[in-house]
Amino acid sequence: MGGVDLRYEPNVGLALGGGGALGAAHAGVLEVLHERGIHPTIVVGTSAGAIAGGAYANGFDPYEFSNLVRRARWGDFGTFSMTPGLGLLDTEGLRATVEEMSHDVRIEDMPVRFAAIATDAITNELVVIDKGSLVDAVSASIAVPGLFRPKRLEGRTLVDGGVVQNLPLEVAFEMGATHVIGVRLAPEWDLLPKGRTTSLQVHEYEIRDDVTMITPKLRHRSQWVVKDLPGLIELGREAAEFALSDYPVVHSRPEFADAEGDPPVPSDSDPSFDDLVRPQREAQRVPGQPQGVAAFFQRR
Repeated sequence: MGGVDLRYEPNVGLALGGGGALGAAHAGVLEVLHERGIHPTIVVGTSAGAIAGGAYANGFDPYEFSNLVRRARWGDFGTFSMTPGLGLLDTEGLRATVEEMSHDVRIEDMPVRFAAIATDAITNELVVIDKGSLVDAVSASIAVPGLFRPKRLEGRTLVDGGVVQNLPLEVAFEMGATHVIGVRLAPEWDLLPKGRTTSLQVHEYEIRDDVTMITPKLRHRSQWVVKDLPGLIELGREAAEFALSDYPVVHSRPEFADAEGDPPVPSDSDPSFDDLVRPQREAQRVPGQPQGVAAFFQRR
């Protein structure tokens, strides 16, 4: 166990990275943490990680959360809007989803300390949201430029936190964690040069003795296409089981955990993420260069 037992460490942090649809893997990680008796007391999430982290910090059962993820549609997070604006979607769908899960709450009243990472669209500064409405915080953290409309919060215009810190290890330590479990969904090297943290600094955090990294093997899966969400959850489980193999199972996985796992059949009123992004990708395409929202999160 590397000299520290995460089951008894008093200030374990959990840093959940961004990655669009790949965020389904976070659900599998949360299941395994529960099964190994590891209970982080500080949770920080960026974008998709803010959705999963917010649910966990608010006491949502990890298996119920996984079943919600299996049935998720893009309409659960964003509502397509025909009115002019700086994005195709607003986040009213997310508000309805959180209401279904547990009702909107104030972050400071949640049972586990939580923060969502966003970016100030004007100054490009990192913004740590650790108080106020959970829905507002997550809405800001997932506001991918060009897709979701920016979120106005306390006089600032906020967009996706992945612009400056896609894997919030640093913030978890700043909030008081003595050991951090980090879950990386996708590399962030293309995002960080403009932000506060450089790729070298992120790597230095990852290799520290007080960091346990969980990296699901997502291969060539796209964060912009909602397919095989149950498979992504299982990949998250596999990665967490490998990283935490020294810890015995103290809570068995319920037999009904994936009983409600069939995803819904898409309808014309619930376009896929790919359907929303395709018009931007095809407009003014430049050979050899990524387009639209895909360009924003292009990975090497």
